[in-house]
Amino acid sequence: MLQPTRSKFRKAHKGRIHGNASRANFINYGAYALKAMSPDRVIGKQIEAARVALTRHMKRQGRVWTRIFPNIPVSKKPVEVRMGKGKGSPEFWACRVKPGRILFEIDGVSEQLAKEALYKASAKLPIKTKFIRRIS
Repeated sequence: MLQPTRSKFRKAHKGRIHGNASRANFINYGAYALKAMSPDRVIGKQIEAARVALTRHMKRQGRVWTRIFPNIPVSKKPVEVRMGKGKGSPEFWACRVKPGRILFEIDGVSEQLAKEALYKASAKLPIKTKFIRRIS
């Protein structure tokens, strides 16, 4: 599961995700990519599930780049606990994704295979996505 080795703070504020992505919004590495179209938090397990679906469909040929990383700790309180008594303990790691952000990039496979693989990966993610190709 993806998570940072060290973090400056143990707990983080929830925050809001507004605006469009200003970074990682162009294809840098591969020929095809999966682009986020709606804002949401993507959990580390979801990123890993999408990556596994992607590589399995490609039968481990070509190259995959993951352009997102879960760096925000998300805390939760146990079930059936009364209000108050402080913030809960960190449960999992998430990444705040803005619309326009590139999530995955792939190269070394045909466009048809890339489209199918990225479609399968998008099914594992909680956001609307779009298949895009590099303009050359």
